[in-house]
Amino acid sequence: MLRSRTPELAYQEIWAYLLTHWAVSALICNAATAAGIDPDRIKFLGTLRIVRRSVTDRAAFPP
Repeated sequence: MLRSRTPELAYQEIWAYLLTHWAVSALICNAATAAGIDPDRIKFLGTLRIVRRSVTDRAAFPP
């Protein structure tokens, strides 16, 4: 569900989700390459949970 109230902000929010997905996928590929395993063996949701736990500093502004 998008939280944005205007079309411009909804467009920006969709791009933010896409870029976040790309960043997590790139992290998976880098980690798999370093470990010498197939990137398809690493679960996206598990990686996302690890990333969420490792982010300790919340944004300085509300979403």
